[in-house]
Amino acid sequence: MTATSYPVRVDARLEPHLSRWLWLVKWFLGIPHFVLLLFLWIAFFVVSVVAFFAILFTGRYPRPMFEFSLGVLRWTWRVNYYSYSALGTDEYPPFTLDDAPDYPATLRIPYPEHLSRGLVLVKWWLLVLPHLIIVGIFVGGGTWFAFREDTQSYSWTAGGLIGLLVFIAAVMLAVTGNYPRGLYDFILGLNRWVLRVSAYTALMTDAYPPFRLDTGGADPATEVITPAPPS
Repeated sequence: MTATSYPVRVDARLEPHLSRWLWLVKWFLGIPHFVLLLFLWIAFFVVSVVAFFAILFTGRYPRPMFEFSLGVLRWTWRVNYYSYSALGTDEYPPFTLDDAPDYPATLRIPYPEHLSRGLVLVKWWLLVLPHLIIVGIFVGGGTWFAFREDTQSYSWTAGGLIGLLVFIAAVMLAVTGNYPRGLYDFILGLNRWVLRVSAYTALMTDAYPPFRLDTGGADPATEVITPAPPS
């Protein structure tokens, strides 16, 4: 892994012509997704517990379970990007666990062929603790503790630095019709940090998240995890 790479790839593109006022009702439009994600995250928690023991005894995250967990993260990232973690698009998120490469927000994690059986005992609570403190500032303490304790719900739109910055972006969008690019890039960097830590905490990689804010829509990990063409 190079100095700029990390195996959790988070990409997004800012829609050039966002509605000035649609963000006011996205909480309502997103209700079908929020309801489904509630049940998906309960299943995610169960799958994570089973995967914990599978990794502990075999050193592998069962592939179908990994794909399901990745699908829940993808779905959640698309909904959060549409709603109040970024407000980066007005395109309604698809109802799917599969990759949606044409959607403005994507998340990809390569399947790990082997995971450390020792790390699985400590990485999800002890090793990640410094990141949890930082991410708690980004997302607001109450929301992040919901992720850890209340069936590991994965939403960080209730407050914190991300919520404040997205609110500022929404006001500027309403007043000027434009989403400030610098603000957008910074918000994407914060979300990217949260997603990296979430994937590590969910046992999906052994690569420790970097203490680094990678801003902008294009993830520097892109070139690292793109599969090589067949020879």
